[in-house]
Amino acid sequence: MRIDTIAVLRRISGKLTTLKFLPLVIVLISFNVSPVGARGAPESFADLVEKLSPAVVNITSTTLMKQQPEFNPSIPPGSPFEELFREFQDRGNPQNSPKRRRRGSALGSGFIISSDGFVVTNNHVIENADEIEIEMIDGTLIQAEVFGRDEKTDIALLKVKTENDLPFVEFGDATKARAGDWVLAIGNPLGQGFSVSAGIVSARGRSLSGSYDDFIQTDAAINRGNSGGPLFDMTGKVIGVNTAILSPNGGSIGIGFSMSSSVVEKVVNQLRNFGETRRGWLGVRIQDISFDVADALGLETTEGALVTDVPDGPARDAGLKSGDIIKEFDGKVIDSTKTLVRVVADSAVGKSVPVKIIRDGKELMKSVQLGRLEDALASSQGSKPKPQKSIIVAGMTLSTITDEIRTRMELDSDIDGLLVSNVEAGSDAEDKGIRKGDIIIKSGQKPITTPMDLRDEIDNALNSARKSLLLLIYRDGSRRFIALTLQQEK
Repeated sequence: MRIDTIAVLRRISGKLTTLKFLPLVIVLISFNVSPVGARGAPESFADLVEKLSPAVVNITSTTLMKQQPEFNPSIPPGSPFEELFREFQDRGNPQNSPKRRRRGSALGSGFIISSDGFVVTNNHVIENADEIEIEMIDGTLIQAEVFGRDEKTDIALLKVKTENDLPFVEFGDATKARAGDWVLAIGNPLGQGFSVSAGIVSARGRSLSGSYDDFIQTDAAINRGNSGGPLFDMTGKVIGVNTAILSPNGGSIGIGFSMSSSVVEKVVNQLRNFGETRRGWLGVRIQDISFDVADALGLETTEGALVTDVPDGPARDAGLKSGDIIKEFDGKVIDSTKTLVRVVADSAVGKSVPVKIIRDGKELMKSVQLGRLEDALASSQGSKPKPQKSIIVAGMTLSTITDEIRTRMELDSDIDGLLVSNVEAGSDAEDKGIRKGDIIIKSGQKPITTPMDLRDEIDNALNSARKSLLLLIYRDGSRRFIALTLQQEK
């Protein structure tokens, strides 16, 4: 067998574009070296598919579309075109034919999670639907209703009425899935009915666009119509909900994304218990800590979440301030803003949570009683954030905010600082993203109201041998820290 393998390699060696790897391949085969812990593909997935398929459903959602208004041109009585038009209109819309609204349909997939008929799918599958119908693998059709939905994670929970117990599947622990593990996707691709595809976990912890994204990337074939269907591990547990594909042409190219069960299960439990989500709310605006911001703050690492603004809410009540660095939340280490957003959202509304912060180089503990994110968002709906004498400092033309500027820019009364009216091309300020119309509120923790205030802060930083100065910028209703690299002015 060894000789045959080497002979085959020799025959194909002429077709290889890089021959220098050939000896290594031969050595590995010759000595029968196997990767540690590697496991081959199962001989068949058939038994697992047979067990799981009864709990997977096809979903058809129908939207009743409004009838287009009839075209009724104004024709003067007695016109020679009057009778002609009436005849044409009657032929197109006979009196004996009932007027019906047109229907638009969408196809997707889902899976049953309880014997009493709770079904999980993607929100975009049933969004704006007037009628929803699920189809079991045996062809049984059942009407379904939306029980709850969450646009932030694109998850919806449906409920069907049935007198009989339904087959169902359970959620698994997606955190135990490893890149390379086998997975199965079952669904209704392209409206072709029940279909199975197999692949591996390509990666975990992928983000697309949402704050709560935690996708499993897989090369199992996922196409349109698979949306809302389950991604199973080899124990038959659901570890993801097939949601999106990355494709240049709309077809599967082996890059699919399933929302992790670690996110989906929490959302589903809340929808099932309350009919809506109930996420914790801390009440801070935050940003990640870049290397230059860390240097400006004298930090050794970039871990943590930097607080840029503290509006009215739980965090302000607890004494958190702009410039604080959140290092731990409820005993969990915070390495980035993404981690903080998820941890806070997963926390119970009304819970008092210990928060470890760094302020002015000192470690402090604060206790915050969490609010509810959905309530905070509802109260802010309809209130659109308001947008945002002259010298040049660090490549920026700066001026004090006057009453005329405040009125013209519709600034809130609590917004004070320096208006940036121009940014020199090629300056570090331009490189860092500062632009015309920005307002510099603070330098470090110190409010600044005149250009000379900022110049003094720059001089103090240079005298202290600091390489950068931390600026708090206000733009279009939000705040952000930027570390400005300092250069000695000539």
